[in-house]
Amino acid sequence: METFECINVQQASERLAQGALLVDIRDPQSFALGHAHSALHLSNSNLNEFLAIASREAPVLVMCYHGSSSKGAAHYLLSQGFSKAYSIEGGFDAWRAAFPAQIVNGEV
Repeated sequence: METFECINVQQASERLAQGALLVDIRDPQSFALGHAHSALHLSNSNLNEFLAIASREAPVLVMCYHGSSSKGAAHYLLSQGFSKAYSIEGGFDAWRAAFPAQIVNGEV
């Protein structure tokens, strides 16, 4: 995959069930207020650690607020050797609307 792909939350959920990694790139405060159950908070402070341990073969699903910032992050992950990266259209807002039972509130 040379370029990232934009996918909707249903497609993202299917890929997550098949073993994809879900990363949330929103700010720490927003992540702490609520995030998808299996999401890893990815920020500048833990990016190098993530790059060191994450499998480049596993697809990466990138979530932001509304689906804009995740495009740049998905592109960056591809440039770092990941085989597949996806930007989730609608971001966290769309995920929360589609899967309210999968939202973790008040945890970091």
